[in-house]
Amino acid sequence: MQEKDASSHGFLPRFQHFATQAIHVGQEPEQWTSRAVVPPISLSTTFKQEAPGQHSGFEYSRSGNPTRNCLERAVAALDGAKYSSNRYFRQVASEFGLKISFVDCSKIKLLEAAITPETKLVWIETPTNPVLKMTDIEACAHIVHKHGDIILVVDNTFMSPYFQRPLALGADICMCSATKYMNGHSDVVMGLVSVNSERLHDRLRFLQNSLGAVPSPIDCYLCNRGLKTLHLRMEKHFKNGMAVAQFLESNPLVEKVIYPGLPSHPQHELAKRQCTGCTGMVTFYIKGTLQHAEIFLKNLKLFTLAESLGGYESLAELPAIMTHSSVPKKDRDVLGISDTLIRLSVGLEDEKDLLDDLDQALKAAHPPSGSHT
Repeated sequence: MQEKDASSHGFLPRFQHFATQAIHVGQEPEQWTSRAVVPPISLSTTFKQEAPGQHSGFEYSRSGNPTRNCLERAVAALDGAKYSSNRYFRQVASEFGLKISFVDCSKIKLLEAAITPETKLVWIETPTNPVLKMTDIEACAHIVHKHGDIILVVDNTFMSPYFQRPLALGADICMCSATKYMNGHSDVVMGLVSVNSERLHDRLRFLQNSLGAVPSPIDCYLCNRGLKTLHLRMEKHFKNGMAVAQFLESNPLVEKVIYPGLPSHPQHELAKRQCTGCTGMVTFYIKGTLQHAEIFLKNLKLFTLAESLGGYESLAELPAIMTHSSVPKKDRDVLGISDTLIRLSVGLEDEKDLLDDLDQALKAAHPPSGSHT
């Protein structure tokens, strides 16, 4: 169920009960003998059993942890699930004998043409990083699933479950980097996966337990705490992101702005059909050359020059040299990741302060004729 929101800019209504679920699901005080309202950090790696093979829900931290369980239940609720990368695909997965094909999945015909009898999994990211291209999840799911037992994975990092729910649109697995918006405080490194299929859930649980790929209780505690303000943070990210995008689009020192919330975005209508809003991720091309981009970034006062995204603080970066430097230049050129492309992660600061900072940095990069820098 979704509820209407007068400030949604034409997007889908917000998901009902999101805030309530984020605050309460998996957090029940009755699960603790102390009746703690805030789930405690359980650091123990092993748990007492009543008799051999008779545990009370937990036995060894690799298999399960009380703090992690709280987070998993909350995330599953927010994703609408029952259960709760370029460098990897190019340089790591291929060494294990996996054949990888890169396809522009925003063009459904290209996706269908790329599927072969050997295809086992399709991984899409929407919006894409950093050029914010939208992909129609429902259309992709239709194409993928008509070809048999192929798994569709959607990276939902840039939207979070507050603005987009891939599982409801036909995805088999919803993945996100909790390091970003889900935690929201730039102090946790973690990935999250949600599924509705019991078969996939059992397989992933088996692999997690076998490989020991589990987050620490402290990281789970921090991320679980971050979820409690996710709905508030995302509304502010949307408000500030829209303001920044509109400001940049009207600025003569900017070549082009890419933001799904703007009518000028080529897939704006898709974004409105698929999402309940937009985040604080704004990408734009500054007029000029690499030198102008570097001067702009060096003169920012409020935006911090740093990688990552989705925290409460505003960040700015140059993808061609920073986050996407591992992508071959010929591929960057095709994707539009030029030397003048700047990615902003708009945070939660006061709107006017953010706009003033961008304004002065743009003027520093393009000083009026006759002035000295």
